[in-house]
Amino acid sequence: MAIRTQVDRSTSLTEHQHPHHLIVWATSATVTVRTDTRDWLVPPTHGLWLPATTPHAADVLHPGDACTIAIDACCPIPWTEPTGVLITPLIRELITYLHSHPDPHHTRTHIETVLLDLIEPTTSTSVHVPLPADPRIRTIADLLIAHPADQRDLAAWGHEVGAGVRTLTRLFAGETGMTFARWRTQVRIRAALTHLARGTSVGATARAVGYRKPGAFSAAFHRITGQSPSIYLANRG
Repeated sequence: MAIRTQVDRSTSLTEHQHPHHLIVWATSATVTVRTDTRDWLVPPTHGLWLPATTPHAADVLHPGDACTIAIDACCPIPWTEPTGVLITPLIRELITYLHSHPDPHHTRTHIETVLLDLIEPTTSTSVHVPLPADPRIRTIADLLIAHPADQRDLAAWGHEVGAGVRTLTRLFAGETGMTFARWRTQVRIRAALTHLARGTSVGATARAVGYRKPGAFSAAFHRITGQSPSIYLANRG
C-alpha cells in the first residue's frame, strides 16, 4: 500500500501506531517524527523506516508532498528500531513507481522486493536526536530543539533549570550517550537539514542554527554527516 499526501505546515499527528512497517519519505515537505526516545527529521534527502506497532507522532515543518509506503510486517528487513535511510535517485524512482501503481500486481511485488534489497541504514546520524527523560535536561533539550541558535552554555542552562554543571554534564552523558556540546551540535545539524531542504543558502543556514562563520558550520556538518551541506541542496533538486 502506498499513500501520497500534500501536507501543510499546521499538519500534526498525535501518537499512534500501525500494524505494518512504514517507509516515510517527505518528497518535498520536511517533517519530524517523534518516538518515546528520539526526535527524527525527515527532509527530502532522507526516509525513515518505522517498524510495525512503533508508537509515533509527526509534525510538518515545511509544507509539501509526503509519501508513506506500508510494508508487510513479515518482510525480511530485521530492523526493530526506527532507522534513517538515504533516498538515492534509484530508491526515489522505485517509490515513485509504487505510488503510480497502487493496485496489487506481480510487477509491484517485484519492485517492493528490489526496494527492500536496496534500502540501507544511512551512515549519517544527523537525522535523529536522542531525547532525555530527566525533566531538567528534557527542558533544555526541548528549548534547544525549538531554538538551536541559543548560545547559552551549561552554566547558564543550570540557572534556568536549577541544577549544577556537574549534574547536567552527568545527565547528558548518561541519558543521550553524548556530551552536551556534541548533543547540541547534533541538534543544530539536524535543524540545518530543515533549512537546506527549503533551499536556504549554506551561509544563511549556518546563521540560523547558531554558527557565526559558514566555515565552522560546514566543518561541523561534515563531521556529523560525512558530507558537505551543499550536497543536501543539490539532492533537493
